[in-house]
Amino acid sequence: MNEELIIGIDLGTTNSLVGVVDSGFPLVLADRDRDRLTPSCVSWAAEGLPLVGKKAFRSRLLAPERTVSSIKRFIGRTFSDLTSEEREEAGFPLVAGRHDEILVAIDPATLISPEEISALILTCLREIAEDALETTVSRAVITVPAYFNNTQREATKRAAELAGLTVERIINEPTAAALAYGLDKLEESATVAVYDLGGGTFDLSILQMRDGFFEVISTAGDTRLGGDDLDRVIARHFAAILELGELSPGEEATLLARAREVKEALSTEEDVAVRFPFFRGSESFALEMSRRDLEKLLAPVIERTRPIARRAFAEAAGKGAGEVERLILVGGSTRIPLVREKLQEWFGLVPDISQHPDESVALGAAIQAGMLCGRVRQIILVDVTPLSLGIETFGGLMNVIIPRNSTIPVKAGELFTNAVDLQESMAIRVLQGEREMAKDNWLLGDVTVPFTPGPKGSARVGVQFAIDRDGILEVLARDTATGEDHVLEIRHAAVDVDDEAVERMVSESIDCAFDDMNERVWTEAQLKSEELIPAVSEALARVGHLVPADDLAAIEEAVLGVKMAMADEKHDAVALKAANSALDEATQTLAAILVETAFSELDC
Repeated sequence: MNEELIIGIDLGTTNSLVGVVDSGFPLVLADRDRDRLTPSCVSWAAEGLPLVGKKAFRSRLLAPERTVSSIKRFIGRTFSDLTSEEREEAGFPLVAGRHDEILVAIDPATLISPEEISALILTCLREIAEDALETTVSRAVITVPAYFNNTQREATKRAAELAGLTVERIINEPTAAALAYGLDKLEESATVAVYDLGGGTFDLSILQMRDGFFEVISTAGDTRLGGDDLDRVIARHFAAILELGELSPGEEATLLARAREVKEALSTEEDVAVRFPFFRGSESFALEMSRRDLEKLLAPVIERTRPIARRAFAEAAGKGAGEVERLILVGGSTRIPLVREKLQEWFGLVPDISQHPDESVALGAAIQAGMLCGRVRQIILVDVTPLSLGIETFGGLMNVIIPRNSTIPVKAGELFTNAVDLQESMAIRVLQGEREMAKDNWLLGDVTVPFTPGPKGSARVGVQFAIDRDGILEVLARDTATGEDHVLEIRHAAVDVDDEAVERMVSESIDCAFDDMNERVWTEAQLKSEELIPAVSEALARVGHLVPADDLAAIEEAVLGVKMAMADEKHDAVALKAANSALDEATQTLAAILVETAFSELDC
């Protein structure tokens, strides 16, 4: 076995590819039929081993209910995360496992996970590489969408392990594409946008390239938007025009296959004839379709990428990035002329089509693999976190540990203490999102740290977040008194990563910024109020008889002001902060008397 060789893999929704650096040059490897694209498709015959790749793709019309494609859309997700539309459009039966994991029901006796299906595709890619290179391989760099979360990245790694591969690095697809486009321009400086419209996912990332140093400045995306959605729109149009009514699984598969063919044909031609010979028994159908017809159908789906792309551009500009000089296109669907026209219209940039849109991600993965095993000169690759990570603190606040768009790998931590007397443990709830209040973010997981009960503020718990180069999070919580560590396993967390929810997470953080900040300030002021009032009451009980009558009246009035502000249903944070300040001011004499009394008691 060649222990030094590392391959690069683009595990795609529609097609997958494998590449390597050979004699200093990255290349995508072809199978024995000289095809470089391997359909991400697996089919189970009634008997024998499952078919993978082209053989499975050819059998999808004959056994659609036993053929699985676009499994990447389901990897690392939970069954409860799926919408009814997703289950219906999957094209194969999905069921819930014992732990809410997604399983594909090939038949009543055969349930298989997305990781196992992906492993079959990865095994096929590994075998293509071994056949082309005439050596065995066991190490790989694998790409994932920029918006894949920790669970999805871990699931991808598990699939590779099932395929007999050690994952040396996971990198984001837009970053890999930038590597492929920029390899011959390493001495230049440039700000580059990568528009990646793949089979099942969409990403737009802004990167800066300086002297071989790549830094992802911003990224935005939708994990459930891609060429598959375009195909479904076209297929539904066919069904409506031909008045087909209810469709069988085989008919649906045929319509989708024709839709994809028409989409590809109209990327270079103006009109096509679409024929469905013997579609239903002896019935055949035919229709004509023009590029203009296609563009009317696809425009709403393509338009969904616009606000996502604009958000990435705006975030990059907000971080001081220079003007974007190049717009790189990745993914087969970027061949559609309307996509290129819209991008030039939206951003005033002529798309760079110098690289093969289907192969650039695989080439980038191969380049990264070549860097790791010394086959290509070193390029420094810096990626970022797509969403902020933190924990819930007292009062239901989101305390950010690692901000969004932090360069990875990254490690950060804070020290926390008990918020109430005699507290026996601390629940560390790990959150992901951009909102100020914990309830508005996603819960990744939680761990409880026990400690010796004591007064408020006596316990000390250190919390450390560490994100590795693959973008996988590990949370360490330590009781500093005992040195006992608690490590949180993120990989099995049930995270809602619905595409609309992901987009809403960032957009709502902007739309609700004022209300969120008011609620945070209110909560922080409320916590202070809840500390002040009992402290004032206790102080008055001890030394109130020594306080002048005017000061006592002012304190009582200030306490009443705080209570009234706390009772305000409008949660006026400014008013509550002002009431707290007034109470602080009114108790100055009380505080001084309390200190003097304490010193006099010590002297005695």
